[in-house]
Amino acid sequence: MRPEDFQYLAQLLKQRSGLALSDDKAYLIESRLLPIARNQAVGDIAQLCHLLRTKPTEALLVEITEAMTTNESSFFRDIKPYECLRNQVFPLIMAKQPSKTMRIWSAACSTGQEPYSVAICIQEDMAKMSGWRFEIMATDLARKVVDKAELGIYSQFEAQRGLPIQMLVKYFASRPDTTWQVKDNIRQMVQFRTNNLLEDYSGLGKFDIIFVRNVLIYFDEATKAQITEKMARSLHPHGVLILGSTESLVDPNGRFKPMDDFRGAYTLK
Repeated sequence: MRPEDFQYLAQLLKQRSGLALSDDKAYLIESRLLPIARNQAVGDIAQLCHLLRTKPTEALLVEITEAMTTNESSFFRDIKPYECLRNQVFPLIMAKQPSKTMRIWSAACSTGQEPYSVAICIQEDMAKMSGWRFEIMATDLARKVVDKAELGIYSQFEAQRGLPIQMLVKYFASRPDTTWQVKDNIRQMVQFRTNNLLEDYSGLGKFDIIFVRNVLIYFDEATKAQITEKMARSLHPHGVLILGSTESLVDPNGRFKPMDDFRGAYTLK
């Protein structure tokens, strides 16, 4: 790939999705965008860039952006956060939220395993939370993964990855084609929609818990700081922000403090 084409595509992707690509990621662009170039009958990346520069369409820009988005997910990924959710975060919110409505946002939800895992946690603890109402919002930049998440249909491999067999049988229905679908009582707990973390999301309202796990690692420091500030404004004063356990929070305005015994979780100061 020509350096000028890499720089052009890297800048385009950063503007549209916040994705920060270093020079050593040229192979990633080529592997993911070559199929699009061929579908557009332009043959290679250089010609695809020419098409984008001269006759860009929103549909093509969306296709390119979604192709470069990483959609890695699994049920109960890194199980520890879900244990802490049940043992620490739910009790904290229940002690401080007077309305008995708990709003949870799974940002960059990919194909839905995270919000459905949260919904299952709630169902498992429902006896302890009698009288509470739960609203789970799940968003992602890519329309295609939101559509898959909303259907809640997973291959045998996807369904069993991270999901105990007892929960699979309890909360999923097997289908004739050997796939599994999330049962209606769980699917109805989650509302899916597209959302770009770079744009304004104040219209989503305030949340008690925000999951934005393993997402900020793809952004540069300035973008991380902007998203952190917007997340702070989207939380109730008692709210909890949950990142990946190996991620560090970029918080130049000092809005957050870490939770005790829950690596990757933060509350507002």
